[in-house]
Amino acid sequence: MRARAILRLEFPSEKNLKIINVALAPEAAKPATPRSKVHLKIEEPFLVLIFDAKDTVALRAAVNSYLRWVSAICNTLAVLEAIG
Repeated sequence: MRARAILRLEFPSEKNLKIINVALAPEAAKPATPRSKVHLKIEEPFLVLIFDAKDTVALRAAVNSYLRWVSAICNTLAVLEAIG
């Protein structure tokens, strides 16, 4: 059974939106497993992630991975902005 999810993540700045898009692009271009694929696109102020997977287990794993990566990047950007 195929599974699909679409996430629209809103970012406060165009700069952060583009940084996150560039950081995620290599993983989206060459996924670690053939069980799921992710397409990224920018619809300012949103980053849209479109997940297509072979089953719900693969979909959940892909969504969780991308959300963790986005969280880590956002935390890193916040620290960098705080120190100057």
